[in-house]
Amino acid sequence: MADRPLLEVEIGRFGPTLFTLCSKELFLTRHYGGVFSFGLCAGFCYLLDVTGKDLFSAVAAVEPEAANPGTHSSAQPPLAARMRPRNLDEFAGQSHILAPGHLLRRAIEADRIQSLIFYGPPGTGKTSLAQIIARQTRSKFERLSGVESNVADMRRVLAGAGNRQENTGQSTILFIDEIHRFNKSQQDVLLPDVESGVVRLIGATTHNPFFFVNSPLVSRSQIFELRPLDEVDLSNLLRRALADEERGLGGRRIRVDEDALLHLAKVADGDARKALNSLEIAVLTTEPGSDGFIHVTLTVAEQCIQKKAVVYDVDGDAHYDTISAFIKSMRGSDVDATLYWLAKMIYAGEDPRFITRRILICAAEDVGLADPMALVLANAASHAAEFVGWPEARLPIAEAAIYIATAHKSNSACLAIDAALEDVRSGKTLPVPEKLRDTHYAGAKRLGHGEDYKYAHDFPGNFVAQDYLGAGRRYYEPGTEGTEKKIKERLDKWREQLEALRGAPPSASNSNP
Repeated sequence: MADRPLLEVEIGRFGPTLFTLCSKELFLTRHYGGVFSFGLCAGFCYLLDVTGKDLFSAVAAVEPEAANPGTHSSAQPPLAARMRPRNLDEFAGQSHILAPGHLLRRAIEADRIQSLIFYGPPGTGKTSLAQIIARQTRSKFERLSGVESNVADMRRVLAGAGNRQENTGQSTILFIDEIHRFNKSQQDVLLPDVESGVVRLIGATTHNPFFFVNSPLVSRSQIFELRPLDEVDLSNLLRRALADEERGLGGRRIRVDEDALLHLAKVADGDARKALNSLEIAVLTTEPGSDGFIHVTLTVAEQCIQKKAVVYDVDGDAHYDTISAFIKSMRGSDVDATLYWLAKMIYAGEDPRFITRRILICAAEDVGLADPMALVLANAASHAAEFVGWPEARLPIAEAAIYIATAHKSNSACLAIDAALEDVRSGKTLPVPEKLRDTHYAGAKRLGHGEDYKYAHDFPGNFVAQDYLGAGRRYYEPGTEGTEKKIKERLDKWREQLEALRGAPPSASNSNP
């Protein structure tokens, strides 16, 4: 009887693997109802002896050799995956946390890792850094994915970590890629074991962990932000890939123009994965010349990385950081910075209503009465943008943003209403003076409402000094820019008459600073 598969075992990510074992190594007793019982004999024990490890180690001996990195294979990993750094010396960028002597590097080299969360844009090395830690640690390294794993997977890993710690004393490092993909309940499953030290967590995320990771996990972890790589780091990484014969493209005859290399580094915008994969596309899609070399020119590089991918997620840091920079640039009267941040949002496909709402707020808060037309123009731009949509909406939005950035500035209206609100919130509630109360109902005059009220239009200049508040208060202090110059002139004259009526100016404690 021919040998046939008797045992199917699922080994991690390698999927189902079939082992064919002869009757000398394994015998099977099959019971009705689908229940199997296995017995091991001397032949099977001999197999363990030969492998030196376990049954699963035998797989490595029969796996086909990896494809030569210098030649293309459909099963070959992308260049970015092959060029992942194997140690800290090969790691590109992030010198602010990994330079010699810095805390994280010392912790990795000494194998003293505590719970960590790495966050930053794609292609900055979060997963690669976790893999370096996995190679250097003496702890058991387990990996889960926020995209693929579920609560059952987490409980299985955590249970194994607890048993390992109890039986062997070995600690476990649990790496969770895309940890922000786990919802609150899933993240809560980790908390008891992270708290008790059964596992040390390493989370990787492209989102700000202070918003997307549970506060208890954040408070028990050190947060490290990974920044986009600069053009020098990316250029060096591309050159290393071109020279590396073992994992990179060094096995091919390639000539890359310097301007082409710099273009890839620039347009990748800090993303090492994008830069490396674009280089690989350029090499694989370019035919060798008459001299036998693959020549990557600037034109080829531009075709392989056509559109710059701006890091801009509508619910993450890039979204709020960019709009914050946009508003502060308008407030600071830097029209060129204003246009750049506006262009970034337009390029990334931001909702025009989100942008125009912020322009409206800035017009009222930061320009205010120094140029009242700013609010009118911002409101008009908001309606126009909603009516026409992208791409034409960029025109009225840009017009409003430029107007506000170049207008006279005053936040006096904002300060005035906030001071009044604080007075209402924390001070004594003032009653409405009798002469200002409503008189449009029967019996109001019998209550004394409206007595001694002076109608302003009956007086020269449409102004008459009378007490409208019943207490001395000063909230609004006009600025000296733009339209407020004239407002200040009028207001100073009126306030002199009001103070003369009261007999004294408002006290300092009731004046807006």
